[in-house]
Amino acid sequence: MQAAVAQGFALLEQGKLAEATAHCRSLVLAHPADPQVMMLACEVRLANGDLESAVQAADAALAGLPGSAAVTLKKAHILVMMRRRTEAMRLARDVAEREPSDGRTQWAAGKIHANCGDAAAACGYYEAAQAAGLRTWPLSFDLASAQFFAGEFDGAEQNLAYVLQQSPAQGQAMYLRSILRRQTAASNHVADLQARLRAPMPSPAAAAAALYALAKEFEDLGQADESIRVLNEGAALKRRSLAYDAVAERDVIEGLRGIYTRDAMARPTPGHDEEGAIFIVGMPRTGTTLAERMLASHREVGSAGELMDFGQLLAGAAQQAQQAHPHLSLAEASLSIDFAALGRDYMASARQAAPGHKYFIDKMPTNFMYCGMIRKALPKARIIHLVRDPMDTCYAVYKTLFNQAYPFSYDQAELAEYYLTYRRLMRHWHEVMPGEILDLHYELLVTDTEAQARRMLAYCGLDWQPDVLDPSAHPGAIVSASAAQVREPVHAGSVGKWRRYEAGLQPLRDRLASEGLLAG
Repeated sequence: MQAAVAQGFALLEQGKLAEATAHCRSLVLAHPADPQVMMLACEVRLANGDLESAVQAADAALAGLPGSAAVTLKKAHILVMMRRRTEAMRLARDVAEREPSDGRTQWAAGKIHANCGDAAAACGYYEAAQAAGLRTWPLSFDLASAQFFAGEFDGAEQNLAYVLQQSPAQGQAMYLRSILRRQTAASNHVADLQARLRAPMPSPAAAAAALYALAKEFEDLGQADESIRVLNEGAALKRRSLAYDAVAERDVIEGLRGIYTRDAMARPTPGHDEEGAIFIVGMPRTGTTLAERMLASHREVGSAGELMDFGQLLAGAAQQAQQAHPHLSLAEASLSIDFAALGRDYMASARQAAPGHKYFIDKMPTNFMYCGMIRKALPKARIIHLVRDPMDTCYAVYKTLFNQAYPFSYDQAELAEYYLTYRRLMRHWHEVMPGEILDLHYELLVTDTEAQARRMLAYCGLDWQPDVLDPSAHPGAIVSASAAQVREPVHAGSVGKWRRYEAGLQPLRDRLASEGLLAG
């Protein structure tokens, strides 16, 4: 039996999914109560995307191996994928409590909590793993990342120093180290980064990350020409490392305007009548995190972070609808889904990320694509759209190294076209559902903060609370690329910042200027 199970895992590792599936099926039929067989079944079903069946297989394996840490953590991992965050964290917590001296169990429990958006709890488990004697640079990097989101910058810097001591070419660690704080002439890593870049790097992505780190430090030091030169080099390297079809993505977004028309939006559609969801949408780096922290400083509001839930649930419902109408695109098929069920499922999963609050914020910027679907599914939801100067927006996006997101951001021409596509879609949503979306302008938010905060609260139906004016005092974790910046007091220092780097932003500038979007 052990050899047969090992053969199944070998087929999975070799990428032979169909063979592994057939092999596993025969083993399950012959040995349905064998825990090793059911663990194989769990992995095979997971590889096939059948999450519910994978959980059932994990439960069957646990029946034969009660309390198994490995199986329980695998089940928790799948539950995270299913957006069942509360269950996943409970399982991880239970296992960690049973195995307090097992560093790898503590590490795995930390990953579960990090993937559920609880950076503070993740820090505790990662630190417990280190206290148990586990000392590896990947663990230290995970801890540093969680500490960054939790605002524990000194601890993050110490852990990153260990990472770079043990693995000197870790570009992501270099980048995270550089964005922890504003670098100064007296304290920076420019010479260190330049030395590391002269040594062989393990991959183009690692070299790109190191260049992004160097560009950020030059920016902090006021060396604009050096910063944009290095940034352009890093962006080009990063773009070459990605398999990304920019035109295909833009075509999908453009297509929404022809499907979610004024007539389609006016058509009566039963939705889920629950209130409490506040969506903050727009391009990334437009003040979405600042607006979120201000709202989350209100005692009735919690932040769920940047959730992928709405888009994932919408896609799943549209795929089911498409099966009955295969000639339709996913977007076309989505018009016929059960929007009330979509809203109900979304609220059930999203509330787990912000328990204990009447209102919660979903700050996934790309939900701008789904404003019409949000209105149909959740008629009582609020949608706040952050608007920022086009060039400031695009420069802020361009200079940020994102974690597996926004692949359009590494080429100035692609970034400009994506921005224009986004802008057209937001104009469309305003036209087909007038008065439903609150536009909040970043420049006003940082210069006339109280007036804009009052607009936000009034739109959301919330009473005035002065605490919202000092979001830097809010103690919660910030799972965002802006985690360090938004812990500073509100300021207007980034308004018009792109002009210092204009010489290196000509493709971007020229395309936006051709659409009349260049201020001044």
